[in-house]
Amino acid sequence: MDMEKKNVIILGAAGRDFHTFNVLFRDNPDYDVVAFTATQIPFIANRMYPKELSGKLYRNGIKIYDASELPSLIKRLHADVCIQAYSDVSYENVMHNASICNAAGADFWIVAPQDTMLKSRKPVMAVCAVRTGCGKSQTSRYVAKLLRKMGKRVVVVRHPMPYGILKDEMVQRFATLKDLDRNKATIEEREDYEPHIRNGFVVYAGVDYERILGKAEAEADIVLWDGGNNDAPFFKPDLLITVADPLRVGNEMTYYPGETVARIADIILINKVNSATKAQLDTLVRNLRTINRTAKILYADSIVTPDRPELIRGKRVVVVEDGPTITHGGMLFGAGTVAAKKYGARLIDARKYVVGTIKDVFKKYPYLDKELPAVGYSAKQVKDLQDTINRIPCDTVVSATPTDLRTVLKVNKPMVQVGYELRPRDGRLDSAVRAFASK
Repeated sequence: MDMEKKNVIILGAAGRDFHTFNVLFRDNPDYDVVAFTATQIPFIANRMYPKELSGKLYRNGIKIYDASELPSLIKRLHADVCIQAYSDVSYENVMHNASICNAAGADFWIVAPQDTMLKSRKPVMAVCAVRTGCGKSQTSRYVAKLLRKMGKRVVVVRHPMPYGILKDEMVQRFATLKDLDRNKATIEEREDYEPHIRNGFVVYAGVDYERILGKAEAEADIVLWDGGNNDAPFFKPDLLITVADPLRVGNEMTYYPGETVARIADIILINKVNSATKAQLDTLVRNLRTINRTAKILYADSIVTPDRPELIRGKRVVVVEDGPTITHGGMLFGAGTVAAKKYGARLIDARKYVVGTIKDVFKKYPYLDKELPAVGYSAKQVKDLQDTINRIPCDTVVSATPTDLRTVLKVNKPMVQVGYELRPRDGRLDSAVRAFASK
């Protein structure tokens, strides 16, 4: 007897959800995906997953709803199954999602990442992490430059951030800073693409990663997957480096799917050693060895460097940090605060001056302290961020987001750009990368 077709809702945040659909459900007649839900990222609900991407079984596309509608959607659309398909979620919140689905009468599925990994014709190195803000991007930058020194053509493929018109974002190629403007990149996209572009690397991203992989393979000797949040790679890696954070010790065992990514890693790189205590490092190593006994554990420092430290020393400053790191990433401070304290600056509390959608961000993440997250998912939010900064009575803006906000915002005070780069503790990371590239 044929299996009765199941109605499916995919729970996502404009990334893993679309990839799971494309690989497992787009042309699968045994399932009917009746909806996506969107959470974590603002302004991504109330769109359509378009017919240009959804395939011949979904000629009208698929509606994307806000996650708050999930209980009623399950009943209204007669959903049989809901699939968890977004990352950087505490185990408690994953099980809340499971309970919501079960209470409404739907099964709750978590798909193994291997089931959605595309196989490349070229070698793939992947850099992922146990949480947002561990240092994936600085690790990816370091590895990319090392491979280039070996004479390899490296193309970076970034975890998706399709926050605009989806049919226009199937395959995006970024080779110059002008490409960021042409593709109407948000601040969040610029944070991850711009440093690679400035280093001379081509970056691909978008929605349809089978097409993206084909484009990247045509330009590369080695494809470098630069992960997002704590998600697993979309391509089957020949070498997987997972970055762990001693400043949030314990998160490697309590956030989905970060523990999974640590369990399947070939190398676990403990970053920020220069900011951690021995007790934090010892506990982190014990935890990692509990879940992965075979991976090489390596160590690195995260080196924070402001471009104009004289504008920080002894000044009143407002700190602007990488948005995802201090919002859903849960970090209480970032590189901007490290730089401000190093140079004896006095931090002004940004909370007193927030306006519009920035005020909404602080309500959503009440643990935010004096730092201002660099959020800019829409033109309105970028304007509210600019207005907030301009209202703050300070001498200097200390910006530690990887994109240069001086090219995006018009602010009424000097802005210092804080960079942070990976510095391995010994030569073992270089040796591992060289051994991989020489095969």
